Amino acid sequence: QVQLQESGPGLVKPSQTLSLTCTVSGDSITTSNYYWKWIRQPPGKGLEWMGAIATSGSTYYPPSLKSRTSISRDTTKNQFTLQLSSVTPEDPAVYYCVRGSALALFNTAGHSWGRGPQVTVSS
Repeated sequence: QVQLQESGPGLVKPSQTLSLTCTVSGDSITTSNYYWKWIRQPPGKGLEWMGAIATSGSTYYPPSLKSRTSISRDTTKNQFTLQLSSVTPEDPAVYYCVRGSALALFNTAGHSWGRGPQVTVSS
């Protein structure tokens, strides 16, 4: 059974970089038939797809976040990481790491989800 666990600071200062790591167990981020995604949900709003990384290491981002978002991976630890730069008061949200199929690569659907930590932006 696959499990995803997010880790990282729950508080980030404005203009700084938010960094979250997802540790995966029960599946391999380099050989899986799935993609590995980040999705967030701001308070009172819907889910937002932030990007994805394939087993090949290729990355995909929405135009709205492409300039500020980077997804990387550590294959030795079976982890993938989200970095969101220049955070603003618009970025507080619950951030989820998600395993999803190719058909759902560019949306918020997913087969398996992490618990999703709340991240706050405050000085």
